[in-house]
Order: sequence, then C-alpha cells, then structure tokens
Amino acid sequence: MNLDLIDKTIIFVKEKLEKAEGGHDWFHIERVYKNAVLIAKEEDCNLNVVKLGALLHDIADSKFHGGDESIGSITAKNFLESQQVDDYTIQQVVAIIDNISFKGGNFEKSFSSKELAIVQDADRLDAIGAIGIARAFNYGGFKNRAMYDPNIAPKMNMTKEEYKKSTAPTINHFYEKLLLLKDKMNTASGKKIAEERHRYMEGFLSQFYAEWDGEE
Repeated sequence: MNLDLIDKTIIFVKEKLEKAEGGHDWFHIERVYKNAVLIAKEEDCNLNVVKLGALLHDIADSKFHGGDESIGSITAKNFLESQQVDDYTIQQVVAIIDNISFKGGNFEKSFSSKELAIVQDADRLDAIGAIGIARAFNYGGFKNRAMYDPNIAPKMNMTKEEYKKSTAPTINHFYEKLLLLKDKMNTASGKKIAEERHRYMEGFLSQFYAEWDGEE
C-alpha cells in the first residue's frame, strides 16, 4: 500500500504521542487537524501546509520536554526531511510550530501567514468550550494542581516566563488564557465557532461557583 505524506505523518504523530498526557495526545492533534481543515475551506491557503502544520504543531510540546522550545520544530523538520518534502513546505511548517503557542498572550510572533492563522485558530478552539474545560482539568490533575483556591487570584498580563512557571489552580487558567482566546482568533470561521464555545465556558464557571458556594 502506497501511503501519501499526510498518511505517513499521521502514523508518525500517533507513534510519537502514544504515551502523551491526555490533553496533548493524538486525539488533540486529530481535533485540531479537523478544525484546521474546516476553517481552511473558507480561506485562500496552502492546504498541504495547513494539514502538516496541524498534525505536527504539538509533536514535542516544550511543557513536556523541560521547557525546550526548539525540540518541536526540530523533530518536525527531521521527519519532513526524511520524507523528501520540499524546503518551502518545511520552512512554513516549522514557522507555524515556532509561532503557534499562546505563551501568556504577549508573545510577539516573528512570522505570519494565512496557514499559521488557520492552524492557530484550530488549536485555540480545542482549548475552549467543553473540550477545553476537560483538557484544562486533565492537565491540572496531571500537574497535581488545585482545582480552585478563592485565596489565589488570577495573575493577568504575565510574562512568557511567568506563564510557563505558573502553578496556579486550574480555574485561574480560564482567566489567564481560555477566556482571552475568543478575541485573539484570526479567521472569520474561527471567531464564529469561538463565540459559542466561549459562552459555554462562561456558563460552566457560573455553575462551578454556585456549586462551590453551596447555592441552589
């Protein structure tokens, strides 16, 4: 059976992320891939770069590699070179990986493209709504963080380093990142989907606080 590049990339990513944390595993990649393909239908873009960028965007997340922010793009570049992918495509995919992350919300991107905008929106959509809530608490449990502590206020406008080192309760993450993503979407399709998922999170937080405080 002759597999195309996308099929080979899927196999590679599944193998690399076989034991990944539940919020950053193959199923996260698959959801982002589907989101990216959906958004790309409404945009003038290089679909092949979008697909590869989505599949490889979290191939080696720095959170799970001692904070090394270069390992993801290096891993992706080595794989694509092994598949004899052209230099332009490799450069575009690597640039997506290097510039997609939130990093506290005040990270200045050194690169922009329609393909990055699409993959970034797709990734951010998976961080909000019902899936986003589940992922936030899954990662909080993975890091043994408190769900909520009324005495620890969210810290806004963190530097990239402060954001990376934060050990705050999971509920704080909603204010420090998740609720900010709606207004950071790049594409019309991304913005539309984000609106609904944002409202869902607001409803969840209202219910959470009511239950926490023992209200009816």
